Amino acid sequence: MTTNGGFEPVFCTIVPPHVLDRLARHEDPALSGPARRSLEHDAYQRTKRRLTTVIGAPSVAPPAGAAADRPHRTVYDAGHTQDLPGTKVREEGSEPGSDATVNRAYAGLGATFELYLKAYGRHSIDDSGLPLDATVHFGEGYDNAFWNGEQMVFGDGDNEIFLDFTIPVDVIGHELTHGVTQHTANLTYFGQPGALNESVSDVFGSLIKQYTLGQTAAEADWLIGAGLLAPRVTGTALRSMKAPGTAYDDDVLGKDPQPATMEDYVRTGRDNGGVHINSGIPNHAFYLAATALGGHAWEKAGQIWYDVLTGGELKKDALFADFATLTVKATRERYGAGDELRAVQKAWEQVGVRTL
Repeated sequence: MTTNGGFEPVFCTIVPPHVLDRLARHEDPALSGPARRSLEHDAYQRTKRRLTTVIGAPSVAPPAGAAADRPHRTVYDAGHTQDLPGTKVREEGSEPGSDATVNRAYAGLGATFELYLKAYGRHSIDDSGLPLDATVHFGEGYDNAFWNGEQMVFGDGDNEIFLDFTIPVDVIGHELTHGVTQHTANLTYFGQPGALNESVSDVFGSLIKQYTLGQTAAEADWLIGAGLLAPRVTGTALRSMKAPGTAYDDDVLGKDPQPATMEDYVRTGRDNGGVHINSGIPNHAFYLAATALGGHAWEKAGQIWYDVLTGGELKKDALFADFATLTVKATRERYGAGDELRAVQKAWEQVGVRTL
């Protein structure tokens, strides 16, 4: 359901625009060219997303007779064009083909569906069996992946800075979770609400990876986009929930700008008010809560965050303190005034966010 009166005109990408802006200014055309084309692609898709919000997106229902507890996936190939959705290359139940990118996209859609169903009883992105569509091989050397409000889209990367965007399953989970947020709290994509929007996607993207690998909170790497950066890049991922600000420190990309606490909160007009930057603060709070609780992070910490996202009390313009306060309330309601409550309260205290 949508709890806040209509969808925000959000176009969400995994690579922040400030990263592509930096690449676009590089003197090496092998780096600047793909980044500039990617920014142009994103600008076009962002405009199209706003138009879709105005005129309305087509309603998509699961096929007749489709089981609500089974995914309905379709993967398309854009053939390095910007035409969506492209040519259908794999559908639900068909065998893997020779294109590894197609197979990874198909598997990632399934992994996301499974985590939400098995852990939280959610039936696809909209909780009503929404078909999961994805397009691969989008654009020429396109350096991003995005959810456009209706489907997933993956670029192949430029092979200089970024590799194929279907490689990290958490990237797929991150982007599809923007769809979950779209259908629930519908957080405004600017400032602290926007950073919460991004953080929620990082949280569940990481949980999808952990669920797929069968990892406990202690075993997880808590990296977003590990395996996405090309060998020449000095870095491990796009973001780190365990240690925000340490994911990369590279001559070309610069240094990871994410803060871990409110003391280092970044005030900027870029990136919709720093939505990909300040998301490090609630990301770190989740990491601290999840590791303090132990076990599988999707079971307790993930349940608390899911309760807040879908509970109907989270306002679209919620600040960090609002979200934190609701996690405390959700923890108390589900687990009482025990270790779980103390872990969540301490996590927010450690990142400098007050709870009421």
